[in-house]
Amino acid sequence: MREFDPGEAARVAQAALTLDAGEAAALVGSLSRPPAERRWTALAVDGGVVMASVNTVDPAVGHVDLLAVHPSAQGAGCGRALVRAAEEWLRGQGAREARFAGNPPCYAWPGIDVRYTAAACLAESLGYERYQVAWNMTADLRHADLGVEDDLARLKRAGVSVHGLGGPGDAPAGRERVAAFVEEQWNDRWAWEAVNAAGLHYAERDGRVLGFAAWGARPSWFGPMGTAPDARGLGLGRVLLRRCLAEQRAAGQDHAQIGWVGPLRFYSRAVGARAERVFWLYRRDLA
Repeated sequence: MREFDPGEAARVAQAALTLDAGEAAALVGSLSRPPAERRWTALAVDGGVVMASVNTVDPAVGHVDLLAVHPSAQGAGCGRALVRAAEEWLRGQGAREARFAGNPPCYAWPGIDVRYTAAACLAESLGYERYQVAWNMTADLRHADLGVEDDLARLKRAGVSVHGLGGPGDAPAGRERVAAFVEEQWNDRWAWEAVNAAGLHYAERDGRVLGFAAWGARPSWFGPMGTAPDARGLGLGRVLLRRCLAEQRAAGQDHAQIGWVGPLRFYSRAVGARAERVFWLYRRDLA
């Protein structure tokens, strides 16, 4: 193993991650800038890179965040060696379990995309067990109806206003205000994503935040989003979702991944999204 070179890692990831080649470099960069309290590492060999992390929520659990082996180096045991090296690092950090599973709030995927079959086979050959399934939905931004003008007029009559914030460096006070709402209603992981998202939209009434939606905290994906329990039924979710997706379309995306989806019906009805990417989550005991 040798020192991590971000440029080299990005090139390997672009070649290896055929389903994510367009954002592979951004993923490497994003995983290199996790929350300040996270312990992480990146280990490399010729033609391969692995990134792993441990967070403060459950320090006994370690995560293999990204594994990429250049096609020219596949089949020679490179991936196996990288995973074993990551496991050894995780043990040194006190982890008793390793997972091929997303480590929110800064992650690449919920688990192993089932279409990366070789990666799933590698995990299983190393003794990892499949313990959960997650999925994404895809919104086709080329044809989706993202109009919200009628909804905004209706919300205005109800005293609700909707606002958008620019990149993470813009209007930091506004982002921190929304993040405080998110942490209070949900958790600090979503709050981190709200602060670090490429785009953030929120609704308020009488100076109180009622709901939010973000995109780009995980490069190019939509999410997270949520509405305060006492504000549900106003149609805020659809408006905030559509505003984010319209912003993603304006940024040049023709499709958007809605990551780690819970409510299938909501996204299907709001923007015609379809369930598409499926992920297997794996774990194994490091003891």
